[in-house]
Amino acid sequence: VAMVWAHDETDCRLVGYVTSESGAVVDGAVVRGQCARILPEYMVPSVVVVVDEIPLTPNGKVDRRALPEPEVEAAVGRGPRSPREEILCGLFAEVLGVPAVGIDDNFFALGGHSLLATRLVGRVRAVLDAELSVRRLFEAPTVAELDRVLDGVGRGRVPVVRVEVRPERLPLSFGQQRLWFLHQLEGPSAAYNVPLAVRLSGELDREALRLALGDVVARHESLRTVFAEDAQGAYQVVREVADAVPEVSTIRCSEEELATELTAAARHTFDLKRDLPLRAALFELGTEEHVLLLLMHHIASDGWSVRPLVRDLSAAYGARVNGTDPRWPVLPVQYADFAVWQRELLGSEEDPGSVVSAQIAYWRERLAELPAEIALPVDRPRPAVVSQRGDRVRFTVPAAVHAGVARLARESGASVFMVLQAALGLLLSRCGAGEDVPIGTPVAGRGDDAVDDLVGLFINSLVLRTDVSGDPTFRELVGRVRETDLEAYAHQDLPFERLVEILNPERSLSRHPLFQVMLTLNNT
Repeated sequence: VAMVWAHDETDCRLVGYVTSESGAVVDGAVVRGQCARILPEYMVPSVVVVVDEIPLTPNGKVDRRALPEPEVEAAVGRGPRSPREEILCGLFAEVLGVPAVGIDDNFFALGGHSLLATRLVGRVRAVLDAELSVRRLFEAPTVAELDRVLDGVGRGRVPVVRVEVRPERLPLSFGQQRLWFLHQLEGPSAAYNVPLAVRLSGELDREALRLALGDVVARHESLRTVFAEDAQGAYQVVREVADAVPEVSTIRCSEEELATELTAAARHTFDLKRDLPLRAALFELGTEEHVLLLLMHHIASDGWSVRPLVRDLSAAYGARVNGTDPRWPVLPVQYADFAVWQRELLGSEEDPGSVVSAQIAYWRERLAELPAEIALPVDRPRPAVVSQRGDRVRFTVPAAVHAGVARLARESGASVFMVLQAALGLLLSRCGAGEDVPIGTPVAGRGDDAVDDLVGLFINSLVLRTDVSGDPTFRELVGRVRETDLEAYAHQDLPFERLVEILNPERSLSRHPLFQVMLTLNNT
């Protein structure tokens, strides 16, 4: 027998098994025929692994965990011809997570998207000291093309660096300032809690877990920061490590009670002046079955933060179980350093030559006469005040549809997100939203290489104005969206709250300002 692996636009996965009798098992069904016939037409066979027998679970199903991983050898075309092309090939491979890249390989065809493009721009800035825009990467998506582009770009902007002598009052970042304002306006609530539940199976060393949490809090200052206020406003106070190790409360419950208990614990309300922005609770389901809840306030974290948090906690726990301290590289900067840098980078609004003045001018023009509200035929009026009540509807996009979207994005020089935005804008327009459809989207805000591994709040919101007027073809609409988005990415540093203050749209407690529909592609 042989396992058949196939890859689509983003993944390499097991799709079937071919036997010596020309039968194949795909998704539990036996299909007769050749190998090529058992694969959906949008997938391409990439690896065939021969095994003596298919491992089975006790109930007779295929034990996928026991199957050997395929060894995928990268098919690399032309190699680098200069030291800079060699560096760029390495950066492409690093960001995309592939073994190697040739100078003619397309960044987006290899799985790149807008978020990874931002990371690559940051790596190019850090390694080559060149200020590359996301737009230029979309226009020159191969190493060979990008190498020529770099001949005409300027030096990279001032990077985030550690502040050797910190000011007495550490300023809030613009993102923290946004959350602080909402905290003061609305009062403590669970609306901005970020819960993360991790199941722990096997023998648990509770003391090692407690020490590991202390290690993580020591490593990331944002997790031991509280906020004080004086006549000048709010500022950060970073507590000493000894005063900031979170207590781990233990709650015994059954599997049936777990969801209710987790929900109750996740609804804790933080007092940002006194409470550390990280709490931990351990739910004991049995002697060797636990669930650890890490609850953070959004003022200290965002979606990107989850990965470094879990990675560092895992490394620290492993070290503590073995009786040692975690050995990890020192973080180049802390969140407070970023907050100081961010204000210095943007400069003063009174200075017409500053970054912030240029971005304000762009957004004033781009969002002039923006519709105050998307008009949709809803079945009930908006409440007078936003209630925060909501729901979620889950559905699956068939792989064939996803492959078609990815193919259209490649052919249009766009990203999957841009195609989805065009589709959403068109849908809302046909539902009554008009021809000028503002759609919000979050951006990671981690354009500098030094902050990649930090736990902290970097996210910002952009307003993407979707113009569906003139009855464009869908490809034409994707082209419009591409231009709008690339311009917006180049002006993403202006904090959304400051933009709202500057544009001063008609305010209402019943709706979000500037946009009421947000599109997020969770590709972190």
